Amino acid sequence: MSTFFKYMMAVVMVTIVQDTFAQTHQLEKLWETDTVVRVPESVLPDLKNGILYVSEIDGNPNAVDGKGGVAKIGLDGKIIDLDFTAGLNAPKGLGRFGNELYAADLSEVVVIDINTGKVKNKIPIDSAKALNDITVNDKGVVYVSDSKTKKIHRIEKGKISTFLTNIGGVNGLKAIGGDLYILGGQKFMKSDSKGNLTPITTLSCGGDGLEPVGNGDFLITCWSGHIFYVSADGKIETLLDIQEKKVNTADLAYDAAKHILYVPTFWGKKVMAYKLITTK
Repeated sequence: MSTFFKYMMAVVMVTIVQDTFAQTHQLEKLWETDTVVRVPESVLPDLKNGILYVSEIDGNPNAVDGKGGVAKIGLDGKIIDLDFTAGLNAPKGLGRFGNELYAADLSEVVVIDINTGKVKNKIPIDSAKALNDITVNDKGVVYVSDSKTKKIHRIEKGKISTFLTNIGGVNGLKAIGGDLYILGGQKFMKSDSKGNLTPITTLSCGGDGLEPVGNGDFLITCWSGHIFYVSADGKIETLLDIQEKKVNTADLAYDAAKHILYVPTFWGKKVMAYKLITTK
Protein backbone atom coordinates (compact mmCIF):
# COMPACT_ATOMS: atom_id res chain seq x y z
CA MET A 1 0.00 0.00 0.00
CA SER A 2 1.48 3.36 -1.04
CA THR A 3 2.20 6.11 1.47
CA PHE A 4 -0.21 8.41 -0.35
CA PHE A 5 -3.01 5.83 -0.19
CA LYS A 6 -2.41 5.32 3.54
CA TYR A 7 -2.56 9.07 4.01
CA MET A 8 -5.85 9.36 2.14
CA MET A 9 -7.36 6.49 4.16
CA ALA A 10 -6.37 8.24 7.38
CA VAL A 11 -7.96 11.47 6.18
CA VAL A 12 -11.19 9.62 5.36
CA MET A 13 -11.26 7.92 8.78
CA VAL A 14 -10.69 11.22 10.60
CA THR A 15 -13.47 12.82 8.56
CA ILE A 16 -15.86 9.98 9.44
CA VAL A 17 -15.05 10.29 13.15
CA GLN A 18 -15.41 14.08 13.05
CA ASP A 19 -18.75 13.77 11.24
CA THR A 20 -19.98 11.30 13.83
CA PHE A 21 -19.19 13.60 16.73
CA ALA A 22 -20.55 16.62 14.85
CA GLN A 23 -23.92 14.95 14.40
CA THR A 24 -26.66 16.78 16.29
CA HIS A 25 -30.40 16.48 16.72
CA GLN A 26 -33.29 18.89 17.02
CA LEU A 27 -37.08 18.87 17.24
CA GLU A 28 -39.64 20.34 14.88
CA LYS A 29 -43.11 20.75 16.34
CA LEU A 30 -45.86 19.13 14.27
CA TRP A 31 -49.06 19.58 16.27
CA GLU A 32 -50.67 19.73 19.68
CA THR A 33 -54.16 18.85 20.84
CA ASP A 34 -56.53 21.28 22.51
CA THR A 35 -56.36 21.35 26.30
CA VAL A 36 -59.01 18.65 26.64
CA VAL A 37 -56.92 15.63 27.63
CA ARG A 38 -57.47 15.21 31.36
CA VAL A 39 -53.97 15.34 32.87
CA PRO A 40 -52.19 13.02 30.41
CA GLU A 41 -49.20 11.17 31.88
CA SER A 42 -48.21 8.47 29.39
CA VAL A 43 -48.61 7.79 25.66
CA LEU A 44 -48.52 4.33 24.10
CA PRO A 45 -48.74 4.10 20.28
CA ASP A 46 -50.51 1.55 18.11
CA LEU A 47 -48.88 2.68 14.89
CA LYS A 48 -50.49 -0.02 12.76
CA ASN A 49 -53.98 1.23 13.59
CA GLY A 50 -53.08 4.91 13.86
CA ILE A 51 -53.92 5.22 17.56
CA LEU A 52 -52.27 6.79 20.59
CA TYR A 53 -53.44 5.41 23.94
CA VAL A 54 -53.08 8.08 26.61
CA SER A 55 -53.40 7.62 30.37
CA GLU A 56 -55.56 10.31 31.97
CA ILE A 57 -55.17 11.05 35.69
CA ASP A 58 -57.96 13.66 35.66
CA GLY A 59 -57.23 15.25 39.02
CA ASN A 60 -54.98 14.45 41.96
CA PRO A 61 -52.16 12.12 40.81
CA ASN A 62 -52.30 10.28 44.16
CA ALA A 63 -56.07 10.04 44.68
CA VAL A 64 -58.13 6.86 44.69
CA ASP A 65 -61.14 8.61 43.17
CA GLY A 66 -62.23 6.58 40.14
CA LYS A 67 -61.83 9.62 37.87
CA GLY A 68 -58.90 8.34 35.82
CA GLY A 69 -58.94 6.45 32.55
CA VAL A 70 -57.40 5.91 29.12
CA ALA A 71 -58.08 8.02 26.03
CA LYS A 72 -57.61 7.32 22.33
CA ILE A 73 -56.11 9.98 20.06
CA GLY A 74 -55.19 9.80 16.37
CA LEU A 75 -51.63 10.11 15.11
CA ASP A 76 -52.70 13.47 13.70
CA GLY A 77 -53.73 14.76 17.12
CA LYS A 78 -57.47 14.42 16.57
CA ILE A 79 -59.44 13.16 19.56
CA ILE A 80 -61.02 9.72 19.00
CA ASP A 81 -62.37 8.86 22.46
CA LEU A 82 -61.51 10.53 25.76
CA ASP A 83 -63.43 7.84 27.66
CA PHE A 84 -62.08 4.67 26.08
CA THR A 85 -61.46 3.25 29.56
CA ALA A 86 -63.07 4.80 32.64
CA GLY A 87 -63.22 4.16 36.37
CA LEU A 88 -59.48 4.06 37.08
CA ASN A 89 -57.81 6.16 39.77
CA ALA A 90 -54.61 7.91 38.72
CA PRO A 91 -53.18 5.79 35.88
CA LYS A 92 -49.69 6.62 34.72
CA GLY A 93 -47.46 4.28 32.71
CA LEU A 94 -48.93 2.13 29.93
CA GLY A 95 -47.72 -1.11 28.35
CA ARG A 96 -49.07 -3.67 25.93
CA PHE A 97 -48.78 -7.36 25.15
CA GLY A 98 -51.01 -8.79 22.45
CA ASN A 99 -54.57 -7.59 22.98
CA GLU A 100 -53.99 -6.55 26.58
CA LEU A 101 -53.21 -3.02 27.70
CA TYR A 102 -51.52 -2.61 31.09
CA ALA A 103 -51.87 0.53 33.23
CA ALA A 104 -49.94 1.36 36.41
CA ASP A 105 -52.69 2.62 38.72
CA LEU A 106 -51.29 3.62 42.14
CA SER A 107 -51.22 0.24 43.93
CA GLU A 108 -52.36 -2.12 41.20
CA VAL A 109 -51.72 -3.01 37.58
CA VAL A 110 -54.93 -2.81 35.58
CA VAL A 111 -55.33 -5.14 32.59
CA ILE A 112 -57.56 -3.73 29.84
CA ASP A 113 -59.01 -5.38 26.73
CA ILE A 114 -57.50 -3.27 23.98
CA ASN A 115 -60.42 -3.99 21.63
CA THR A 116 -63.16 -2.78 23.99
CA GLY A 117 -61.50 -0.63 26.63
CA LYS A 118 -63.08 -2.76 29.35
CA VAL A 119 -61.10 -3.74 32.45
CA LYS A 120 -60.34 -7.48 32.41
CA ASN A 121 -58.35 -7.80 35.61
CA LYS A 122 -56.64 -5.87 38.40
CA ILE A 123 -53.37 -7.10 39.87
CA PRO A 124 -52.72 -5.58 43.31
CA ILE A 125 -49.08 -5.09 44.30
CA ASP A 126 -48.64 -5.55 48.06
CA SER A 127 -47.07 -2.52 49.77
CA ALA A 128 -47.18 -0.47 46.56
CA LYS A 129 -47.78 3.25 47.09
CA ALA A 130 -47.13 5.02 43.80
CA LEU A 131 -46.84 2.73 40.79
CA ASN A 132 -45.49 4.85 37.98
CA ASP A 133 -44.09 3.50 34.73
CA ILE A 134 -44.70 0.12 33.16
CA THR A 135 -43.07 -1.88 30.39
CA VAL A 136 -43.63 -5.33 28.91
CA ASN A 137 -40.91 -7.41 27.29
CA ASP A 138 -41.32 -9.58 24.20
CA LYS A 139 -42.21 -12.60 26.36
CA GLY A 140 -45.05 -10.85 28.15
CA VAL A 141 -43.19 -10.19 31.40
CA VAL A 142 -44.38 -6.95 33.01
CA TYR A 143 -42.14 -4.58 34.94
CA VAL A 144 -43.60 -1.71 36.98
CA SER A 145 -41.84 0.96 39.04
CA ASP A 146 -42.96 2.34 42.40
CA SER A 147 -41.51 5.80 42.88
CA LYS A 148 -42.33 6.05 46.59
CA THR A 149 -41.00 2.66 47.70
CA LYS A 150 -38.00 2.79 45.29
CA LYS A 151 -38.86 -0.66 43.93
CA ILE A 152 -39.33 -2.31 40.55
CA HIS A 153 -41.79 -5.21 40.54
CA ARG A 154 -42.00 -8.05 38.03
CA ILE A 155 -45.15 -9.88 36.94
CA GLU A 156 -44.78 -13.13 35.03
CA LYS A 157 -47.73 -15.44 34.36
CA GLY A 158 -49.66 -13.76 37.15
CA LYS A 159 -46.89 -14.19 39.72
CA ILE A 160 -45.57 -11.02 41.36
CA SER A 161 -42.00 -10.56 42.60
CA THR A 162 -39.76 -7.64 43.48
CA PHE A 163 -37.04 -7.32 40.85
CA LEU A 164 -35.00 -4.39 42.22
CA THR A 165 -34.99 -2.29 45.40
CA ASN A 166 -33.46 0.99 46.56
CA ILE A 167 -33.65 2.72 43.16
CA GLY A 168 -34.08 6.32 44.28
CA GLY A 169 -36.59 8.31 42.24
CA VAL A 170 -37.34 5.30 40.06
CA ASN A 171 -39.70 6.14 37.22
CA GLY A 172 -39.21 5.34 33.53
CA LEU A 173 -38.68 1.75 32.41
CA LYS A 174 -38.06 0.12 29.03
CA ALA A 175 -37.57 -3.61 28.47
CA ILE A 176 -35.44 -4.44 25.42
CA GLY A 177 -34.54 -8.08 24.93
CA GLY A 178 -33.12 -9.38 28.19
CA ASP A 179 -32.26 -5.91 29.50
CA LEU A 180 -34.27 -3.36 31.44
CA TYR A 181 -33.41 0.33 31.01
CA ILE A 182 -34.20 2.42 34.07
CA LEU A 183 -34.54 6.06 35.03
CA GLY A 184 -33.90 6.53 38.75
CA GLY A 185 -33.87 10.21 39.63
CA GLN A 186 -31.09 11.75 37.55
CA LYS A 187 -29.49 8.37 36.87
CA PHE A 188 -29.99 6.49 33.61
CA MET A 189 -28.92 2.86 33.93
CA LYS A 190 -29.36 -0.64 32.55
CA SER A 191 -30.12 -3.89 34.36
CA ASP A 192 -29.52 -7.37 33.04
CA SER A 193 -31.97 -10.21 33.67
CA LYS A 194 -30.38 -10.91 37.06
CA GLY A 195 -30.66 -7.35 38.34
CA ASN A 196 -27.03 -6.35 37.81
CA LEU A 197 -26.92 -2.59 37.17
CA THR A 198 -24.71 -0.72 34.72
CA PRO A 199 -24.69 3.12 34.75
CA ILE A 200 -25.13 4.90 31.41
CA THR A 201 -25.20 8.62 32.24
CA THR A 202 -26.47 11.26 34.67
CA LEU A 203 -29.14 13.77 33.68
CA SER A 204 -29.54 17.34 34.94
CA CYS A 205 -33.05 16.58 36.21
CA GLY A 206 -35.18 13.64 37.32
CA GLY A 207 -35.94 11.38 34.35
CA ASP A 208 -39.55 10.50 33.48
CA GLY A 209 -39.99 8.68 30.16
CA LEU A 210 -37.53 6.93 27.87
CA GLU A 211 -37.77 5.46 24.38
CA PRO A 212 -35.12 3.82 22.18
CA VAL A 213 -34.30 5.54 18.92
CA GLY A 214 -33.37 2.22 17.35
CA ASN A 215 -29.60 2.59 17.06
CA GLY A 216 -28.64 2.21 20.71
CA ASP A 217 -29.52 5.82 21.52
CA PHE A 218 -32.48 7.01 23.62
CA LEU A 219 -34.94 9.87 23.91
CA ILE A 220 -35.54 10.84 27.54
CA THR A 221 -37.93 13.30 29.16
CA CYS A 222 -37.91 15.05 32.49
CA TRP A 223 -41.33 16.00 33.85
CA SER A 224 -39.98 19.52 34.42
CA GLY A 225 -40.19 20.29 30.69
CA HIS A 226 -37.05 18.80 29.17
CA ILE A 227 -36.40 16.35 26.34
CA PHE A 228 -32.92 14.92 25.82
CA TYR A 229 -31.20 12.84 23.17
CA VAL A 230 -28.87 10.40 24.93
CA SER A 231 -26.38 8.47 22.81
CA ALA A 232 -25.32 4.92 23.63
CA ASP A 233 -22.07 6.21 25.10
CA GLY A 234 -23.92 8.54 27.49
CA LYS A 235 -23.53 11.81 25.60
CA ILE A 236 -26.49 14.13 26.24
CA GLU A 237 -28.05 16.68 23.88
CA THR A 238 -30.86 18.98 25.04
CA LEU A 239 -33.63 18.93 22.44
CA LEU A 240 -36.28 20.88 24.34
CA ASP A 241 -36.40 23.07 27.45
CA ILE A 242 -39.82 24.60 28.13
CA GLN A 243 -39.51 24.70 31.90
CA GLU A 244 -39.95 28.48 32.00
CA LYS A 245 -43.24 28.10 30.13
CA LYS A 246 -44.38 25.72 32.89
CA VAL A 247 -45.21 23.01 30.37
CA ASN A 248 -44.47 19.47 31.52
CA THR A 249 -43.04 16.69 29.39
CA ALA A 250 -44.08 13.33 30.85
CA ASP A 251 -43.85 9.74 29.56
CA LEU A 252 -43.32 10.00 25.81
CA ALA A 253 -43.86 7.62 22.89
CA TYR A 254 -41.71 7.37 19.75
CA ASP A 255 -42.31 6.24 16.17
CA ALA A 256 -38.84 5.10 15.08
CA ALA A 257 -39.85 4.71 11.43
CA LYS A 258 -41.18 8.25 11.02
CA HIS A 259 -39.00 9.81 13.74
CA ILE A 260 -41.97 11.33 15.59
CA LEU A 261 -42.22 11.90 19.34
CA TYR A 262 -45.58 12.04 21.11
CA VAL A 263 -45.37 13.90 24.41
CA PRO A 264 -48.04 14.25 27.14
CA THR A 265 -47.97 17.53 29.06
CA PHE A 266 -49.61 16.47 32.35
CA TRP A 267 -51.08 19.69 33.86
CA GLY A 268 -50.98 21.22 30.36
CA LYS A 269 -53.85 18.84 29.44
CA LYS A 270 -52.67 18.26 25.90
CA VAL A 271 -50.47 15.94 23.83
CA MET A 272 -47.78 17.35 21.53
CA ALA A 273 -46.00 15.80 18.54
CA TYR A 274 -42.48 16.58 17.36
CA LYS A 275 -40.33 15.43 14.46
CA LEU A 276 -36.79 14.36 15.36
CA ILE A 277 -34.36 15.82 12.85
CA THR A 278 -30.75 14.74 12.57
CA THR A 279 -28.33 17.34 11.24
CA LYS A 280 -24.58 17.58 10.78
